[in-house]
Amino acid sequence: MKKEYWFDRWQHEEIGFHQSTINPYLREYWHKLALARNSTVFVPLCGKSRDMLWLREQGYDLLGVELSSLAAQAFFIENGYIPQCTVGHTFTHLEADNIHILCGDFFDLCSDDLAKITAVYDRAALIALPPEMRKQYVHHLLNILPPAVQILLITLDYPDSEMSGPPFAVTIDEVMAYYQSHFEIKLLTSQDVLTQNLRFQERGLSRLQENVLLLKPHHATEETSTDT
Repeated sequence: MKKEYWFDRWQHEEIGFHQSTINPYLREYWHKLALARNSTVFVPLCGKSRDMLWLREQGYDLLGVELSSLAAQAFFIENGYIPQCTVGHTFTHLEADNIHILCGDFFDLCSDDLAKITAVYDRAALIALPPEMRKQYVHHLLNILPPAVQILLITLDYPDSEMSGPPFAVTIDEVMAYYQSHFEIKLLTSQDVLTQNLRFQERGLSRLQENVLLLKPHHATEETSTDT
């Protein structure tokens, strides 16, 4: 999947993946991470997600990365911000109200870019990528994450033969294969939401499962169990 695909989607406003409301799973399960206020949350492939607004309202700083500058600019404009813009060597930086979006390629991020983050919120990154790119995405993410970072991950699962993504089907087993060597993985909820999603019914799906997973670093869970 080439970059031009996403540039074209945003250029032509073919953004059915964008949610105009706050994700209900974020509201329900974010407290499970027990983060301190003013912690920095990383949102990969953030688009113009309003979930960043909700996280900011809870007292967190936000760092997003987004390939499309149209999407990043739209986030600030549509929410009444006038961002400060700085053009860097690798990324264009847009920032307002402690929400900082890097416009550029996720794969150009380095560990210094993520040095201050304490959590990752992934609702639309892993499922946006085809299988080979998913492996590259996870490999790169694990290489640049600081220690002790938690991840709240939301995935979709459906019969692969019934629809070609994006969004792509990502099974729980696939998540385990990617992350279990680094994280304790807990399935928080699994819901069949096909009846609530007409556009996926129209694409011929017989099942649409939303899975919400909490990933905590192994050493963090070991420390917690030792302290209790």
